[in-house]
Amino acid sequence: PLSSPMPLHSLAKTPRTSSLATTPPAMPHPMALWCLSPAAQPCPMPMPPQTAAAGHPTLAPTAALPLPPPRTAAPKDGSLCPADPHPRLAPTGFGTYPGRKRGAVHPQTVSFPCPACQRDVDLGERGLGSLFRNLTLERVVERYRQTINISAAIMCQFCKPPQLEATKGCTECKSSFCNECFKLYHPWGTQKAQHEPTPPTLTFRPKGLMCPEHKEEVTHYCKTCQRLVCQLCRVRRTHTSHKITPVLSAYQALREKLTKSLAYILSSQDTVQTQIAELEETVKHTEVNGSQAKEEVSQLIQGLCAMLEEKRATLLQAIEECQQERLASLHGQIREHQAMLENSGMVGYAQEVLKETDHPCFVQAAKQLHNRILRATDSLQSFRPAANASFSHFQLDVSRELKLLTDLAFIRAPEAPVIDTQRTYTYDQIFLCWRLPQHSPPAWHYTVEFRKTDAKAKGLKLWQRREEVRGTCALVEYLDTDSVYVLRVKGYNKAGFGDYSEDIYLHTPPAPVLNFFLDNRWGFNRDRLAISKDQRAVRSVPGIPMLFAAERLMTSCHLSIDLVIGDVAITQGKSYWACCVDPSSYLVKVGVGLESKLQEWFQVPQDVVSPRYDPDSGHDSGAEDTTVEAPPPYAFLTIGMGKILLSHGSALTSRDPNGCTVPLPPRIGICLDYEQGKVSFYDAVSFRELWECGVDCSGPVCPAFCFIGGGALHLQELVANKQERKVTIGNFAKLD
Repeated sequence: PLSSPMPLHSLAKTPRTSSLATTPPAMPHPMALWCLSPAAQPCPMPMPPQTAAAGHPTLAPTAALPLPPPRTAAPKDGSLCPADPHPRLAPTGFGTYPGRKRGAVHPQTVSFPCPACQRDVDLGERGLGSLFRNLTLERVVERYRQTINISAAIMCQFCKPPQLEATKGCTECKSSFCNECFKLYHPWGTQKAQHEPTPPTLTFRPKGLMCPEHKEEVTHYCKTCQRLVCQLCRVRRTHTSHKITPVLSAYQALREKLTKSLAYILSSQDTVQTQIAELEETVKHTEVNGSQAKEEVSQLIQGLCAMLEEKRATLLQAIEECQQERLASLHGQIREHQAMLENSGMVGYAQEVLKETDHPCFVQAAKQLHNRILRATDSLQSFRPAANASFSHFQLDVSRELKLLTDLAFIRAPEAPVIDTQRTYTYDQIFLCWRLPQHSPPAWHYTVEFRKTDAKAKGLKLWQRREEVRGTCALVEYLDTDSVYVLRVKGYNKAGFGDYSEDIYLHTPPAPVLNFFLDNRWGFNRDRLAISKDQRAVRSVPGIPMLFAAERLMTSCHLSIDLVIGDVAITQGKSYWACCVDPSSYLVKVGVGLESKLQEWFQVPQDVVSPRYDPDSGHDSGAEDTTVEAPPPYAFLTIGMGKILLSHGSALTSRDPNGCTVPLPPRIGICLDYEQGKVSFYDAVSFRELWECGVDCSGPVCPAFCFIGGGALHLQELVANKQERKVTIGNFAKLD
């Protein structure tokens, strides 16, 4: 067994022989003879014959053999010569290596690159000595060597040049000998004489795989650590509660898996060839597209350079024109001042004119000359250069352009959108909203994909798509009721499609959505209830009558309930609708009732202490009245002060205030099954059922809502009727 790390430089060297002068091609790399397990645990890999730089093998430390002396006659006493011509190759024990003295401090950690993933793995203080030998790979390498070196002779590893052909091998010494050397190193009367000779070989392997820590044969396999263990390893604390099986069981299981996998690969050769052809075609396309991309980038950069050169010429031309204009003005001013010099033409001419005595001639000549003198005098008195020598207003600010050039990079595809769970909901359709991360590249449009999930179905259903969706919201229609849909979104721009968003699962209503409005034509109390213009919201404004009623409560006056119903009546099938109740409402009841009974209610208003409307009952269904076997004509869910009162079919008392309340969800869903005579109340966000009861469906049934004190609610708007508002910014329109 291998018990000490082997110098890495010796792995790449083979015994120097006349027949193995060159390394055969396609041999496994020596570093591949070691590997590590996935959990940074050593896994068995073989090790090539340990050879020294001079062609002499290093013996195993367990053999404790002295190195061979020079090839001389054996001493007469039969002992080995103590001379050691190769002190550098002295055998080393654990923790030693050539160039390091025994007893020196061993490094705390040893890193080794994994041949599979090339990651550095900490092998611990024992280094390579903690790894198993991969005897299987050693045998493969040996068979490979034999196939390419059939006629190659194995030379004695202890002969002085010229070496003789080896005739014997020793597993204990892990060396090959000729007859003379074998006798020399296995003298009679010593323990080495008991070594059994074997045929010569280049690789000496133990009979079985040995534990590198305890030097015992491995007998079990730890599934948890994915490591072979011996009997001592098995009882150690590190493998407590681990799944350990006999090596035979692991052998059979792994052999069966490997056989099946190999059979599948061998039976899929056509598929492999097809995929290879596809990959080769992809390689061609990659080369062509890469060259095309390079050409496009080169053309774009050349275009930028050409534009910069054109802009450069234009700017330089502007500077040149301004410079010539200024120079012309300055040169003219210089000429004017030069004319004022004493010996110049204008001054000399003026002096000559002053000598004229003929009055008419003097006036004729001096008139024009005097104007020139005046201009020269003004120029002299108010001297100022005709042009500014500064060109500061021709400076360029290229900081923005430099930043743009610095940031010039390839277009990135949009990042994965983030689903806006606050705005996304399901009703008659799915209203899906999303947004891009803050630093994501913009998207030109989006693709929305969705599919129905079915746990009973064997395979997954195909994704359905809505492509080129503009904006950051979409409507998904034509959905099945009482189903769960999974949705995802991805963006697209010039760089292609980005990553998908995280999947979001949405539950559709348990029945088709019923669209109705609040009835404002009859029945409700107009003094205390206010219905919106679109007839989808109602608010209770009790005002002064409520104050008067509260004043009379001490005299056992009954407080009235205000009722408003929907403008439709249900006579068949299943229907679902939802509403939002203001959390600050004092007391609101939502539910259904027989149309005839509700009309009677309007004629004779009920009060909160009526036997069928006991506020302690939790729900106004009459289900707690055991004397009535017929289903109640109406059923209501009681909501108040941000809570929902749930009776669970039993009457409540004032002594049990906390056992049957749940927080009020953002939306309440009501589902009426007319044929079954059953009404169910849901959390319309998660579609969790809150309560279910029976109701009399012998006639038309209407949605109904009751108020006691102040409160408000509004009906859920259909997604199909939700109008998209366009917000225009500059020349771009954004869908809200």
